[in-house]
Amino acid sequence: MRLLLSFAALFLSIIFLQLGTGGVAPLDALSGVALGFSRAEIGLLGSAHFFGFFIGCWWAPRLVGTVGHSRAFAAFTAAGTIGILAHMMMVDPIAWAGLRILSGLCVAGCYTVIEAWLQDRATNAVRGRAMGTYRIVDTLGSLGAQLVIGVLAPAAYFSYNLLAILCCAALLPVTISRAEQPAMPPAPRLRPGLAWSRSPLASMGVVVSGITTAAFRMVGPIYGIEVGLSADRIALFLAAFVVGGALVQLPIGWLADRFDRRHVLIGISVAAAASCALTVAVSGLGTVPVFVAAAAFGAATLPVYSIATAHAHDFAESSERVELSAALMFLYAIGAIASPLLASALIEGYGPSAMFAFIAAAHVALVAFGLVRMRARPAPADRTLYVYTPRTSFLIGRLLRRPRGGDR
Repeated sequence: MRLLLSFAALFLSIIFLQLGTGGVAPLDALSGVALGFSRAEIGLLGSAHFFGFFIGCWWAPRLVGTVGHSRAFAAFTAAGTIGILAHMMMVDPIAWAGLRILSGLCVAGCYTVIEAWLQDRATNAVRGRAMGTYRIVDTLGSLGAQLVIGVLAPAAYFSYNLLAILCCAALLPVTISRAEQPAMPPAPRLRPGLAWSRSPLASMGVVVSGITTAAFRMVGPIYGIEVGLSADRIALFLAAFVVGGALVQLPIGWLADRFDRRHVLIGISVAAAASCALTVAVSGLGTVPVFVAAAAFGAATLPVYSIATAHAHDFAESSERVELSAALMFLYAIGAIASPLLASALIEGYGPSAMFAFIAAAHVALVAFGLVRMRARPAPADRTLYVYTPRTSFLIGRLLRRPRGGDR
């Protein structure tokens, strides 16, 4: 218990970080609409965020190794705070895209520091409890970030200042903590080909996951506006997506550990395509059906990344796990960088339902590819345990140690 309490500073920083940076995407979308940005320009902001996120994942371990954990955390938090504060000083979509690169850099860098710290302090005796608490805190922070949008006015100094203050507050728990800074683990080599060589299906799965979640998180507010939701209801719409995904993690994990993961992945991708159709079908039926559809969409799409990564790790050696996790997240980032820009352009050209048609097409392609791959080789007899895998930093693989089935 004492060791878990020592993680409190890190977990508090995660909450502040999520509330600050996690609220920027929906606020930017609502503000962009209020300021007359085109749908494509709003999508560019989401793509810029994930571009910055990728840079942060790659650069953060090297910076921490040079200046230490606390200084690196302070530098990344400062970048994120600047990126939020400067929004209302430069009201231009291209300038905002540059600022969103800073916010993506902040998220990736800060999570790299926090996960390196957790990795150093989490002994095997408390690792499960520490990681379970970490996932809960991260999910609650993400949920809070969506809800806070309901009380913030778009394109207002106060709104962005409040998010900047929350982001800056993430500095306090880490920098005043008396805990000794750990040694930085070596940065994993980035070998995207490793993921494809171990499992082409898992590689496609994480790309589709990036396409799906980035499009909805970054462009979903535009869809909400197009179907008539007010700003406070858009916050609940996005929160329903997060809640739906959180509620199914345990049952999906149970299925993924007891049945062929390819069947589970294909099944949930079919459900994802169906949830896209449901979301479009109920878009004119009122607020409650739209919220229910968003929860169903989250339940069907958010577990895809964890199922795909578990399947990839089934074919990996223990020595490859950290680099494999980094490679899978790199592929996720590729999908996430391209998705918001394309989704917003589709909405602008063909209407709000086009975003869900795009996401459904990605999942249909994943189903077809999965059926092809099932004929290529059998499922492994000895498998790793399913774990909910956050998409936070390239170091996440060091925290999520995946024992084989025989080690349960």
